[in-house]
Amino acid sequence: MRILHTSDWHLGRSFHRVSLLDAQAAFLDHLVTTVRAHDVEAVVVAGDVYDRAVPPLAAVELFDRALHRLADTGVTTVMISGNHDSARRLGVGAGLIERAGVHLRTDPAGCGTPVLLPDTHGDVAFYGLPYLEPSLVREEFKAERTGHEAVLGAAMDRVRADLAGRAAGTRSVVLAHAFVVGGAPSESERDITVGGVAAVPAGVFDGVDYVALGHLHGSQAITDRVRYAGSPLSYSFSESAHRKTMWLVDLGPRGEIAAERVDCPVPRPLARIRGTLDDLLADPRLARHEEAWVEATLTDGVRPAEPMARLTERFPHTLSLVFEPERGDDDPLASYARRLAGRTDQQIAEDFVAHVRGGLGPDEPERAVLRGALEDVRVDTGTREGDA
Repeated sequence: MRILHTSDWHLGRSFHRVSLLDAQAAFLDHLVTTVRAHDVEAVVVAGDVYDRAVPPLAAVELFDRALHRLADTGVTTVMISGNHDSARRLGVGAGLIERAGVHLRTDPAGCGTPVLLPDTHGDVAFYGLPYLEPSLVREEFKAERTGHEAVLGAAMDRVRADLAGRAAGTRSVVLAHAFVVGGAPSESERDITVGGVAAVPAGVFDGVDYVALGHLHGSQAITDRVRYAGSPLSYSFSESAHRKTMWLVDLGPRGEIAAERVDCPVPRPLARIRGTLDDLLADPRLARHEEAWVEATLTDGVRPAEPMARLTERFPHTLSLVFEPERGDDDPLASYARRLAGRTDQQIAEDFVAHVRGGLGPDEPERAVLRGALEDVRVDTGTREGDA
């Protein structure tokens, strides 16, 4: 069976205030063309269809057109909700839409109920695991522990139990939206971690033939059977080195996997350039970036006059301007920035406790309080966005 794995469309998202709706429409055109050109039998969309819980009307219209066009190809489509989506809103009308071959899996209670798609070698069972927020689904799964690994493990137990009751030789595909250990993140994914507790091991998905992941925006293979499709477009300059693709996966009669990447259209390349303003304006090696979307980091010791106006004379599509003056090792601002670099919110909070208590850091119960407070803030923010 030939499967096209994609995720993280983020319909409605802009890039530094530049609308990406046209680029997203071009990607969806490419998606439909790929389905037809490669005789795809199933499209799987691993979450974050929209960029926010209440998407703009133009994004909803784009999604609606995509569903109609996929249905017209005759391909079966399975998609799940991600942490950016409102599961309830995305799942409205799922029962009716299913009649057209588009299966929306947004209810955690349905994790163990697959979409069955036959080919000449038997059935392939597609299980949709929407984004599972531990504090909201723990009761549904009767999870003994709090955390992403616990609820995902419980959901996968349902998948394996259902699969065990099916005919021998039934192959399986799981869609999930999660941060799996070994994955390389970028700056554009909304954080679902608190001190790293949301990272789950790839082994939680053992027992199935292919795992189609969403959430991380870089296309990557955690293992041969566990892969991220990545986002079809770049949504931050941290993705400037990404090759944006989908996975075209051939699932063999005994669960063998052969996968290749299908490139997505690039509306405009990204470039990160760094140096003093005069150097950036004069360096001939930067000519290749003159038509790119540019993030410029200026290292001038003193902020130059009208830097954006001067930059856009050479790089008209400059979207982001960052000031990072080169500082000596004895500069207190430089040392403070280095101390914070790469540290999580949990670590920064613990460092603050140690600072105000004369070096005495938090004990384990206090760490748990800090962890809980950070988790509550993150969940409350996500809930308010979903109710907006």
